[in-house]
Amino acid sequence: MSTHSEVMAVPTVYAASTAVRVAWIAGAVLVAAAAYYFVGIDQGVVSVFGSDTHIHEMMHDGRHLLGFPCH
Repeated sequence: MSTHSEVMAVPTVYAASTAVRVAWIAGAVLVAAAAYYFVGIDQGVVSVFGSDTHIHEMMHDGRHLLGFPCH
């Protein structure tokens, strides 16, 4: 039997402020919107990058897998 008591370390939990939460949510929404654009909307011809179809071709199979028409 031990005669000295052992002290357990308790981790400190920090609550994020509302501003930090809003920033994370806004960032997540922007990333999701960009992903939706590149997978679902970018058609090459009407692309914001001009008539370059590299992104369209790169996302082509994923677009069909998710049910987006592209032809």
